[in-house]
Amino acid sequence: MAKPQVTIYSTPTCHFCHAAKDFFTANKVQFTDYNVATDLAKRKEMVEKSGQLGVPVITVGDKTVVGFDEDRLKELLAV
Repeated sequence: MAKPQVTIYSTPTCHFCHAAKDFFTANKVQFTDYNVATDLAKRKEMVEKSGQLGVPVITVGDKTVVGFDEDRLKELLAV
């Protein structure tokens, strides 16, 4: 089974963003990281997905997770 595409919308100063990226790295999950502090187009895309400006916003396939919800991510990623 193919792994779902993982994207994180984050900012450099966000503790939970760093925790999520560390979780992905520890579990060998490839991900794309967008810095929404500087990338206005990706910030707009993030708001459209989540309805808010808080980070991190993480997409796993077609599912969106707001915040670093480790249990939900483990479930979605089967890790």
